Amino acid sequence: MSPAGLIGAALGLILGWVDYKVVGGMVERRLRATDRSATAAEKADYELRIAWFRRIWFVATVVAFPVVGYVLGRTMAG
Repeated sequence: MSPAGLIGAALGLILGWVDYKVVGGMVERRLRATDRSATAAEKADYELRIAWFRRIWFVATVVAFPVVGYVLGRTMAG
């Protein structure tokens, strides 16, 4: 565990969280704006898909960004 890698991971975590909140929020608002559900079952299915999007987006940003940050920090600073 190098200090440079840990700093890169911390920065990656911060950037990942910001990306998760900002971009994820924008995409979720757009998805909700395009909801054409006619029945309660369709609405529930649409909400389930949005929930899955949020989970996948969380992993793609908050989990992956620190890993990339660690690798970049360790590569660039030793």
